[in-house]
Amino acid sequence: MNVLITGGAGFIGSQLALKLQDLAQVYVVDNFISANLDNLKRFKGEVIKLDVSKEEINIGKKMDVVFHEASNTDTTFKDDKEMLRNNVDGFKKIMEFCRKNNTKLVYATSAGVYGKGEVPMKEEQGAKPLNAYAFSKYMMDLIALREIERGTDIIGLRYFNVYGPHEEHKNKASSMILQLAHQIKEGENPKLFKYGEQFRDFIYVFDVAEANIVAMRSNAKGIFNIGTGRKTTFNEVVEILNKLLQANKKTTYIDNPYERFYQCETLADMKKTKQELNFSARYDTIQGIKDYLGKIGFIDERKN
Repeated sequence: MNVLITGGAGFIGSQLALKLQDLAQVYVVDNFISANLDNLKRFKGEVIKLDVSKEEINIGKKMDVVFHEASNTDTTFKDDKEMLRNNVDGFKKIMEFCRKNNTKLVYATSAGVYGKGEVPMKEEQGAKPLNAYAFSKYMMDLIALREIERGTDIIGLRYFNVYGPHEEHKNKASSMILQLAHQIKEGENPKLFKYGEQFRDFIYVFDVAEANIVAMRSNAKGIFNIGTGRKTTFNEVVEILNKLLQANKKTTYIDNPYERFYQCETLADMKKTKQELNFSARYDTIQGIKDYLGKIGFIDERKN
């Protein structure tokens, strides 16, 4: 089986590439603008430098599945027009490639489309994107749903708040779990927007990679939430990190400069995903954070 992963040197794409390489012949495509080649140190397949939002894909072999992970994911990116062009045009090109080649498409969308909607968030509830990134994902979803009605084999995975190894290169766009871990590890007081009771559905990247493989094997079509179905406040994250890092740092609460387009709460309703995709996350937040800190060398897992 031949598999193509766009954005395959990025955070989620690289983990998926490493997990898939023992199951298929994997081809990674990336423009390396916001990715990291170090993420593919153990990758044995072919890596192609290509911007899927501007260039045509020509691998020279029939692809059985395309995983579309390429995207500008920086929600603070200033150029809204370029954000939409990059994400939506790239998706259209991938869609056309899959249509022409009768190839299954599994693509990354985002819980950002729900905005400040009711929780737990359900796939069928109305979209309320708060920024250009979320709006680009909403546009992609609309395109995908139209294509599904035409018979195209597509699954959209609506990621909630993903964290884990290989996100280090994302800097300010990395998960709050990593940012807070660095602050505490470096002896600083962790900083949270007032007053830390905002909550997220944090999902570990290895669960997200597994969700993609489940989707690849599934006969389902449509858009599915990929979360844990459990909420964790930022105060709870600090508490977990303090315990695992054997620290006792007090939180500094600061004003939120992004309040107008800031999601205070995310929580996935996983009923549809469990029933139709047969997927449930394996890691809870404590297990995931502990495994993560061990893998990046912040703790010795044997002593925790």
